[in-house]
Amino acid sequence: MASTPIDLGAQDPELKNSPIAWETDEDTEALRESIAGDALCYYNGSAFSHGELVRSGTTVLRCDRGIWIPESID
Repeated sequence: MASTPIDLGAQDPELKNSPIAWETDEDTEALRESIAGDALCYYNGSAFSHGELVRSGTTVLRCDRGIWIPESID
């Protein structure tokens, strides 16, 4: 990987944040439908494009069409 994802810390509930969901969660598709059309993910008020990676503590999150998906980084 060329660059390390920026560590954004914990989500601030006072700011705009996209939901975090595991790809295998049954509720993930329902979340996708509720935010249909939003390709951006938000984290503490900042927008990120589809496919971008960020770090929240020890977890790396990947923006997937408006939902953060925890990513396994080796």
